[in-house]
Amino acid sequence: MLDHVGFAVSDAEASRHFYAAALAPLGITLLMTVPAHENGSGGTAHGFGRGDDPFFWIGDNERVGEGTHIAFRAATRAEVDGFHAAALAAGGRDHGAPGLRPHYHANYYAAFVRDPDGLNIEAVCHALA
Repeated sequence: MLDHVGFAVSDAEASRHFYAAALAPLGITLLMTVPAHENGSGGTAHGFGRGDDPFFWIGDNERVGEGTHIAFRAATRAEVDGFHAAALAAGGRDHGAPGLRPHYHANYYAAFVRDPDGLNIEAVCHALA
């Protein structure tokens, strides 16, 4: 089980705006920002999550990793659709429209986008219809 995940982005502020919009339909919001002078990497870090649990982190001043992928679990297929639409409206690029991916399993409903740095971001719902 993951506690949190983080990865480097080229511009923390641009990515903060992107993720704030793209993750809102999933109920995930910006919970905290750690400024460069308080962060071990020397860059700004933004923590997103629910309640008081920042489980998704982005930060700059580190090298952007190739092949980075993250999947956010959605409660409903409508949330997956909302994520995809919001991410595209926020400047993301389509990397797989909302729909079933039966090659993973019969109820795997997901959408994929590329964030401002080209990272592969997914929202997935495992529930029946």
